[in-house]
Amino acid sequence: MEYKVVPFVPSIDRNKNASLQSAEQLEEMIKNFSNQGWKYIRLESVSTYVRAETGCFGFGDKPGYTIHKQMAVFAK
Repeated sequence: MEYKVVPFVPSIDRNKNASLQSAEQLEEMIKNFSNQGWKYIRLESVSTYVRAETGCFGFGDKPGYTIHKQMAVFAK
């Protein structure tokens, strides 16, 4: 079995229903990949820690942080 994992990052208009916009965009993604022969499996949440950066002599230091991404999983 073959798998494809792609990021899902909905583009939201603040003046409209965010949940509905997200659902419509996910549905569109599923339809597009389905037309290419891929079957939608699920949406996964992936968390990653980005390490801190140290600057020269303490100048320009940037703290570490965690990012959360949604990934759509498809199989063929």
